[in-house]
Amino acid sequence: MNYSIHYYSASVQATVLNLPATLQARYIGLTDRMMVRGANLGDPHTKALGKGLFELRLMGAEGVARVFYCTLSGRRIVMLHGFVKKTQKTPDAELDTAIRRMKEVKNADT
Repeated sequence: MNYSIHYYSASVQATVLNLPATLQARYIGLTDRMMVRGANLGDPHTKALGKGLFELRLMGAEGVARVFYCTLSGRRIVMLHGFVKKTQKTPDAELDTAIRRMKEVKNADT
């Protein structure tokens, strides 16, 4: 049984699918792999951040992007938040958004 990809909202889906071309291509390639192999592809593609939150690490000619996601029962992967990185460290506000959304989807799943 394969995994399925879901989005926290239509705006998250639009943000992720409107990334610059090479980042978008990388996202599509990695999520295709995730649907077969599961949420954790390992370094350098994914990183577990703890408490059920993961980041998808995208690198391309246009720069670096991150997409935060979590998993739910029934082999569902939920994309919570995405952004193009402009600094080496992930801004706290971006991480806080992902954590808040993860809590919402996990509470709604119970």
